[in-house]
Amino acid sequence: MSKLKLSGIAAGLAAILLAAPALAADGKSSAMKQSIKGHPLSELFSGYYYASKDTQEIQNDDFANPAMTWYDIGETNWSKKDGEAGKSCAECHKVGDMKGVGARYPIFDDKLKKLMNVEERVNNCRKSYMKAKPWKYDSANMLGMAIYVNAQSRGMPRSVKIDGPAADYFKKGKDFYYARRGQLDMSCAHCHEKYYGQKIRMNTLTQGHSNGFPTYRLKWQKPGSLHRRFSGCNKQVRAKAFKRGSPEYMALELYLAWRGQGLTVETPAVRN
Repeated sequence: MSKLKLSGIAAGLAAILLAAPALAADGKSSAMKQSIKGHPLSELFSGYYYASKDTQEIQNDDFANPAMTWYDIGETNWSKKDGEAGKSCAECHKVGDMKGVGARYPIFDDKLKKLMNVEERVNNCRKSYMKAKPWKYDSANMLGMAIYVNAQSRGMPRSVKIDGPAADYFKKGKDFYYARRGQLDMSCAHCHEKYYGQKIRMNTLTQGHSNGFPTYRLKWQKPGSLHRRFSGCNKQVRAKAFKRGSPEYMALELYLAWRGQGLTVETPAVRN
């Protein structure tokens, strides 16, 4: 087969395709049986499973997926020196080192003695090693880096540890999930465990898995963090929202990751 000579726009498009990680969510891994002892669900369905065909097609195509703009922001910042130390992520890590991070986080950090998600890890590196200012959770820079890091694990099954020092966080996350709150006196389970697959107004309730975050929501017209979604759900049941990165949301993030074990990483997913 003869080699094609690419130039101009064609060469640019080829470079983007080569830089982007392989697509994961093609519908083949969006639904699965699960056999974890004590799990409340017999089958797992990613939010992709309930999305419209048009939305699925947007997610499947990196050229059509609008969240790839933020992926590019993360890729740029990866090699950008910042902070008083004048360091970049690339000076300590290879991009390949990030493969699997999106599948196994959040994790308990033995040195810091706390649960860490990807956003917390990014800011810890910025403060401790780069001597740079931390990024806000849903800033363009943080969303871009979180998408870039998580996307290196696309297609890998989620698998988190909930034993040892993480066990207490897991329990708190589970308690949060089933606790009624707000003026509507509802829990996460009311929508995402008891009535998933049913309609609420024009939207289909999903099982509320976290394997696609940060996710581009067509409603938001931009990506958003998982903790932004938590905050939105709290407000919808007329409950006080916690801050992004709060211990409550960190624990809930771990519990959700466990609920979705086996589903593949889809970051950046596209949802309505």
